[in-house]
Amino acid sequence: MENAVRITASHITYLLICKRKLWLYAKGMEMEHFSDQVLEGRLIHQYAYPRRSQEYVEVQLDGIKIDFFDARARVVHETKRGRAIESAHIAQVQYYLYKLHQHGITGASGLIEYPDLRKTQKVLPLDEDMLCIISNWEVEVKQIIALPDCPVVDKKPYCRQCAFHDLCYITEP
Repeated sequence: MENAVRITASHITYLLICKRKLWLYAKGMEMEHFSDQVLEGRLIHQYAYPRRSQEYVEVQLDGIKIDFFDARARVVHETKRGRAIESAHIAQVQYYLYKLHQHGITGASGLIEYPDLRKTQKVLPLDEDMLCIISNWEVEVKQIIALPDCPVVDKKPYCRQCAFHDLCYITEP
């Protein structure tokens, strides 16, 4: 029997960042509202490009929400606070492109913007190999979510900045 999990870009991002965070998130643990860094990221997203919402459309598909999509140029715009874990940022946009592809919007690309750094990162349209990789990400997400127990802590350099840090590193008396 197939698990009816609706996978979002957050699931994919957490898969690549931390399997424990993915499992906790999938079980309803949402710690981001306690994080100053997440708040800062939301503020940057909201205020860095004030006219963006007038220029581009919001797209919602299969449980994902793309805030800014340039339908004419077929470009997903994503704003990020910093470049830490840039590979996860790229994967998030690739997942958006994958979902667009599933709905007949092929050849779309992405642009990740880091306003504080005054840098951008292009995300190329998906080829067949990348479509297969992303499909495998979905399978892996479902496998991790189905685990009966939370994966063990996998200490990484960015754990201290994670919204889940205190939850993962709490010790019992």
